[in-house]
Amino acid sequence: MVNIKKKRRNPAISTSSMSDIGFLLLIFIMLISLMNQRYEEKINYSESTVLERTQADSNFEIWIQKNGIISADGVQLEGVEVERAIVAAIAENPSVRIHLIADKETPYKYVNSVVSVLQSLQHRVVSFVVKENRGLK
Repeated sequence: MVNIKKKRRNPAISTSSMSDIGFLLLIFIMLISLMNQRYEEKINYSESTVLERTQADSNFEIWIQKNGIISADGVQLEGVEVERAIVAAIAENPSVRIHLIADKETPYKYVNSVVSVLQSLQHRVVSFVVKENRGLK
């Protein structure tokens, strides 16, 4: 009878899949970082010399452009939708601070329409977001 001896191979860990894992982690991190970006409209901020800083984690931002377009969280709102969005934000967090962010050339009637909704809802935690201008006296 023939005695066949098999050679034993040394165990090895395949590293060819490490680049795939690294690539998947990179994609995952890039997607997560995109989710945390804050929505902003391109506006010219009004200016003020007196500022009060607020906490950024509990704010609901309403953007008012100079042509009267109102949006919140990247969604354009019209008429009753403004009130619904505010009510939903207050229902989710009763202590939410509403931030009104309007272009400095926005006619007051557009800002006043949102302020009127807030008055009717009797929500008093409201901030008008402005840019600091230290040159004004």
